[in-house]
Amino acid sequence: MLQAKVLVDGTAAGKALVLTEPLSLWGGLNPETGEIIDRRHPQAGQIVTSRVLVLPSGRGSSSASSILLEAVKQGTAPAAIITSETDGILALGAAVAREMYDRTPPVLVLGGNDYAQIQTGQQVEISANGMVFIKT
Repeated sequence: MLQAKVLVDGTAAGKALVLTEPLSLWGGLNPETGEIIDRRHPQAGQIVTSRVLVLPSGRGSSSASSILLEAVKQGTAPAAIITSETDGILALGAAVAREMYDRTPPVLVLGGNDYAQIQTGQQVEISANGMVFIKT
């Protein structure tokens, strides 16, 4: 059990998709399909839909919040987002999605060793208070 810093609260569960590099959702994620479309990204072609998206941070454009918002609207968003550093742009997209669509992926921050414990394919559950449970 890991305690995360909560940027946008909520509960979620899903299989982890751990990205090895930051991702800009603007130009990097297709909100209609949930596919990572940045062909230079190591996880290009992976689908984030209903996954617990674990990434070091977002990258670049403030427009990433609108892509996350659109993915929530389309039903292709991750179940949750866990970063290793605070990302206000992702948190903004999630917070606006909650206001507009009454649903959103929780956005959490896990530092250092806690962040490194999550591996792609593990089942991850997130409680409303930011507790992260890794099921093996």
